[in-house]
Amino acid sequence: MPNPLKDVTVLEMGTFITGPAAGMLLADLGANVIKIEQPGTGDPFRAFKGGLYSPHFQTYNRNKRSITLDPKQPADLAALDALIETADVFIQNFRPGVAKRLGVDAERLRALNPRLIYCSISGFGADGPERDRPAFDTVAQAASGFLRLLVNPVHPRVVGPAIADSLTGFYAAYGVLGALYERERTGQGRLVETSMFESMAHFNLDDFTHLLSAGEVMGPYSRPHVSQSYVFQCADDRWIALHMSSPPKFWENLAEAMGQPDMLDRPEFASRESRIGNYENVVGFLAPIFRTQPRDHWAARLASLEVPHSPVLDSQEVLDTAQARHLGLMVEAEGPHGRFRTIRSPVSYDGVHDERVTAPPTLGQHNEEILGRPQALDAAE
Repeated sequence: MPNPLKDVTVLEMGTFITGPAAGMLLADLGANVIKIEQPGTGDPFRAFKGGLYSPHFQTYNRNKRSITLDPKQPADLAALDALIETADVFIQNFRPGVAKRLGVDAERLRALNPRLIYCSISGFGADGPERDRPAFDTVAQAASGFLRLLVNPVHPRVVGPAIADSLTGFYAAYGVLGALYERERTGQGRLVETSMFESMAHFNLDDFTHLLSAGEVMGPYSRPHVSQSYVFQCADDRWIALHMSSPPKFWENLAEAMGQPDMLDRPEFASRESRIGNYENVVGFLAPIFRTQPRDHWAARLASLEVPHSPVLDSQEVLDTAQARHLGLMVEAEGPHGRFRTIRSPVSYDGVHDERVTAPPTLGQHNEEILGRPQALDAAE
């Protein structure tokens, strides 16, 4: 099985999502990730219904081992330092200044191990006038200009998953991989830094490119109009999505699938520019037709004519698809509370994807294995 980071040891003092997500991505590539948690409580994301093994925690902490250390205690700090001396990567997502107060700042740890790649994740950056602002997922989405592209002005609500949190973890892992590659040439570690604000601004690159190249400030409907993307509700109240782009054959085949051979003679369908300029009229014409038949009917019709589409699936429906089953998208392993199931890494090497997974650890589960001390009562579940 592919295991490209099998000789890399990562120490992660991550909490909530950004730091743990970065550690998980490296663990998925085979890194030995040791999660360092506060004794007794651990990562705050653990807490759930009186226990310490929440679904939120499980999401970002597979393929790791857990130990408990309190760096404010001299003996625990010494144990951490011993691990640092042979580690390759250290990850933390504390607010600026916290790492130094705990004695785990980059300057001190890199002095112990010059080969160490120290990854620091913050909300708004390590310095600057807004460095101390509290940052959470919605805050970062809004501050980067991204949230407004998701909000329907007619019914303004925050929607969707923790995009900023998980993407910041992705960018952090991306930075670590670059530093690991460089270290092969130089033998020296790096301080790798990113923030939720910077990560989401980069993820929002299309929005900024339109501003900087054309002076255009995009809105929530800008891209769907230009890409000619649609969602329609069907007779069974389920939804279907279309991405029609520009090739005339997409629209010709859609007209046939809808049983509307003269549809393209209508002025709103006459050209790409007409469809973009009359987006609401296009929706107004197609929406009642989609409401006449259930989603499966339309999916079969559109598939037979190669119209780019997909049913808007929920998570269970995704796992039930033939493609998800063929790709082995869901993987599982024995966990502390029965079978642990998750979605495998999307990356394959030489046509092979790794279906192995280790369930997220209980708090301090690996204290004895790594520190030579018992797990004690840390993992009261």
